[in-house]
Amino acid sequence: MTVQNTHSKQYCALLRGVNVKGTNMKMADVCGLFTTAGMQQVSSVLASGNIIFNSDSDPEALKPLLEKQLSETYQYEAHLFIVDKEALLHMRSLVPFEEDKSWHIYCFIGLKNIGTQLNVLFKASKKASEEQGSLVDEHFFWRIPKGKTLDSDFGKVLGRKVLKDQFTSRNLNTIDRIIKKMA
Repeated sequence: MTVQNTHSKQYCALLRGVNVKGTNMKMADVCGLFTTAGMQQVSSVLASGNIIFNSDSDPEALKPLLEKQLSETYQYEAHLFIVDKEALLHMRSLVPFEEDKSWHIYCFIGLKNIGTQLNVLFKASKKASEEQGSLVDEHFFWRIPKGKTLDSDFGKVLGRKVLKDQFTSRNLNTIDRIIKKMA
């Protein structure tokens, strides 16, 4: 039985660019890296870089430490964003779109004011039929027909190298799975 430190808090690290463009990682190995870096009760959700862990360290201190470990181990420029369950639940409660199985709804997590920046970029991009973006309480949400994500002008904007260290995104189903797995 693992004894949890009373000062320890649970987080989820959302890694950007995992298992795309040649950056392939087995989540079991990434969990091992997090454990070696001092995180406790480490587990993953899906193969897209969602690592749940406990730590008594501050997320601002953990971010550069974990990015450095990932960069050195996997030979890529790692970027991740650390959130707790309360932040995910708050963001989930703000989703402005009705859920529909024929659509993807993406939530964006990143640096301060990234939602406002993404909203400006979305408004300036050519839209697919019924594609929508919405800024709610500094959180940006994007709704796009399934199968059209990579064809969208906004989707292409999201892949710009200049933005890679500023945010990551997850679809609503992934957010729900992460929330469900967190204590």
